[in-house]
Amino acid sequence: MTRAGVTVARTGWRHRRPFWGGLFVLLGGLEIMFTVWAPLGVVLHVGMQNFIGYLIPIVIILCGLLLWFTPAQRIFYSLVAIVCGLASWLTSNMGGFIIGLLLTLTGGALAFAWTTADGATADGATADGATAEGGAEARTTRERPAGEQPADDPTIGDLSIVTSPRSADKSTEE
Repeated sequence: MTRAGVTVARTGWRHRRPFWGGLFVLLGGLEIMFTVWAPLGVVLHVGMQNFIGYLIPIVIILCGLLLWFTPAQRIFYSLVAIVCGLASWLTSNMGGFIIGLLLTLTGGALAFAWTTADGATADGATADGATAEGGAEARTTRERPAGEQPADDPTIGDLSIVTSPRSADKSTEE
């Protein structure tokens, strides 16, 4: 494969998933983990530092990786990352001295709001219900014959929507 082909494949991979959201979540989790491991003289020990202080950044790192490799579940993983990022404020040195907390919250918000360029989500459905691939399985509606119209669905040209039924029947004589 040529160098240009690799670049196109990598770009396509990044556009089919919440890449930047996953990267920020992953960086936030790594930063929180390194502040827990840091041999600092002034380290804040709040709560159950021994177990939860290590568990929260591990879960955040896993959420960042899972955002990349299973983008169809991005909403769940981004919410878990946001909740764990907020919990790291109490358990992991003020959320990695605030930097890891902000990276995690930013990445979780980016992943939660992510859609593809054409409006399709990771599962292939667009906002109007059509599929992104071929459009063959578009919205399922019952096809009506040309003259048939349901009683509760007036046409656009029907003036009874705007005016009362009595005034719609009158003709103007001017």
